[in-house]
Amino acid sequence: MVEKIAVLGAGSWGSMLANILAENGNDVRLWSYKSAQVEELNNKHTNSKYIENFTYSKDLVAYSDMQEAIDGVDDILFVVPAQVTRSIAKKVNEILAELDNNVNIIHGSKGIEQKTYKRMSEVLAEEIDPKYRKSISVISGPSQAESVAKHDITLVTTASENIKDAEHIQSLFINDYFRVYTNDDIIGVEIGAALKNIIALGAGALYSLGYGDNTKAALMTRGLAEVSRLGTSFGANPLTFTGLSGVGDLIVTATSSDSRNWRAGYQLGQGKSLDDVIKNMGMVIEGIATTKAAYELAKQRGIDMPITSAIYNVLNDKVTVKDAINELMHREGRAELD
Repeated sequence: MVEKIAVLGAGSWGSMLANILAENGNDVRLWSYKSAQVEELNNKHTNSKYIENFTYSKDLVAYSDMQEAIDGVDDILFVVPAQVTRSIAKKVNEILAELDNNVNIIHGSKGIEQKTYKRMSEVLAEEIDPKYRKSISVISGPSQAESVAKHDITLVTTASENIKDAEHIQSLFINDYFRVYTNDDIIGVEIGAALKNIIALGAGALYSLGYGDNTKAALMTRGLAEVSRLGTSFGANPLTFTGLSGVGDLIVTATSSDSRNWRAGYQLGQGKSLDDVIKNMGMVIEGIATTKAAYELAKQRGIDMPITSAIYNVLNDKVTVKDAINELMHREGRAELD
């Protein structure tokens, strides 16, 4: 069944999800606040700042007017940075009220809101009136946009509290190169998606210092233990962290140079300042804000997250990467499964 879908956010991942939906035969409207980007997408069918040497479906139409993009749609997919999700959701709620429209809400954002420590589904639930939303779902998993552009076989998860809603989102995206599984553990999927970016920062930093596969495996394994520890404290299913949105997403984000969090960590390991790293990237690095939120949450809830704490200290100029590694390696011995 063809659906009308608005995708809010035309970065690498938002534009690629929009392209999948368009390739699947849906009526897709991709919104960006950047008029030059909208013009490029509509006239050249490219998005050169985010995905090089790729031509988008000619059926994908970009808009700079959010109301025009949302008018009459069945689904709205948010793929905007976590820290602006609330402000965008407020605007969407105003538009839906004016249009008197009721839609499925989906998001593909990977972060935790600063200060409130809210997951993105919680932010969306707070800002979009239940009168105007049928459901809230998340789509997440090991999915670098650059690989999806090449039709590399990609498997992800969509989660919602109601599995029927997740199955609806699954039906929109699934095709011969993009396979979607369902899950009803939206807490676990969102926390896994957000916190793996912290570990990716560390992985990039270690690589820049010349550390090899043993170190990478150690970081990812113990990092996943921290992600699971925090996630289960909120009621997440521990098995979710062994799945696509947990270990799967962690593997690709912590090993791929296409990951902006990995690239940011690499520059930090080279000794560059955080300000310079942010300037060099020119795109949002979700792991930076997520590290702060996770560090503060761990303190608040009394959860041991030494790797997260070490990366937080590096980001805040309290220690160098080498000193952070040294402190981690000289912690008191403990049992692996504690």
